[in-house]
Amino acid sequence: MLHHHPHPGEVLKETVFDPLNLSVTDAAERLAMSRTALSRVLNGKAGISPGLAARLEKAGASTAQTWINLQANYDLWCVMQRPHPRVRPLQPARA
Repeated sequence: MLHHHPHPGEVLKETVFDPLNLSVTDAAERLAMSRTALSRVLNGKAGISPGLAARLEKAGASTAQTWINLQANYDLWCVMQRPHPRVRPLQPARA
């Protein structure tokens, strides 16, 4: 895993919206969502939901599966940065 995994909203902004010179307002309108909701995603305050992933695919921004995978990888990376409780195997070790 990467040392610092970027939030999928950052990836969306840098690889899709910036090259197209799309403002948050314009992109939100094209994606049929509120500017506030999209802004939260782009600023890393909210994740890319399956619904947004599907809208991005319909709008021509890669596939929904790509966005879902980016979000899942980011979520897992975040969890792995935190301390974990002691976990024991589900099945006892064989002698």
